[in-house]
Amino acid sequence: MSDFKKLSQRANKLLDRLEKFLPHEQSEPDWQAAHAFRWRKYSNAYHTGGYIQAVHHPHPITLDALRGIDEQKQRIEQNTRQFVQGFSANNVLLTGARGTGKSSLIKALLNQFAPDGLRLIEVEKHHLVDLHDIVEKIDQRPERFILFCDDLSFESDEPGYKALKVVLDGSIATVSDNVLIYATSNRRHMVPELMRDNLDTKHIGEEIHPSETVEEKISLSERFGLWLSFYPFDQDHYLEIAYYWLRRYGIHKMTPSIYAAALQWALLRGSRSGRVAWQFARDWAGRQQSLKASRNDS
Repeated sequence: MSDFKKLSQRANKLLDRLEKFLPHEQSEPDWQAAHAFRWRKYSNAYHTGGYIQAVHHPHPITLDALRGIDEQKQRIEQNTRQFVQGFSANNVLLTGARGTGKSSLIKALLNQFAPDGLRLIEVEKHHLVDLHDIVEKIDQRPERFILFCDDLSFESDEPGYKALKVVLDGSIATVSDNVLIYATSNRRHMVPELMRDNLDTKHIGEEIHPSETVEEKISLSERFGLWLSFYPFDQDHYLEIAYYWLRRYGIHKMTPSIYAAALQWALLRGSRSGRVAWQFARDWAGRQQSLKASRNDS
């Protein structure tokens, strides 16, 4: 074997070893083939990184399916329409009772405005430290992007808390105008508020000056330009939503037995929410279909 061939083989082996230390090149997602995406991380013994992955079967919910939240729906729809049209719009924080449609509303907005160029990237809480990397990957693209952060709550020392604050309020690098952040949380102030935080509150004359700790904890939510609050549904709203979903499953009459079953379902779940109403409708419709199939078999 010639010296050149030996040298070539050794070089190839060396390159193979070095390749393990290089970051994997991730292909650019096809922004036209999908509308919903997720930020994904990879990690091995040599390096870590992240990439944007397409979601090929996003939730098909539509705005008309969301009942009992007309005011919230109107405000966020208008904000999103401004954004898609290229006008100024605000980051949005949706807070309040569980199961009232906060996350579903954002998914429905995607389905409404995707034909107009809206795209959604879901970012999990523990990946918020990568927000700047995500923004850089979509900077200058013609599409309009919502970064969707669901069910947020933080401890005050979590790195994602500070990363989100910086992106919302800006740093030395300006966030591209084709990006907004829509976040949901069960509480408006996403960091726990403790009794001891109030001990440093100062009373000067008739004025109350909250402590720096309290001010810091409410500063994150204040960085969202639009706040939308969601409240538990009353009985009438709950039954209206249950009836809507029953009709979607082919049951077009709200009989007294269905009425009583829907109320009992909510009582057992300890909640009257849109999610509970939808779950009841699925259960009731499924059981009726199963009974009908059993009778036909017999």
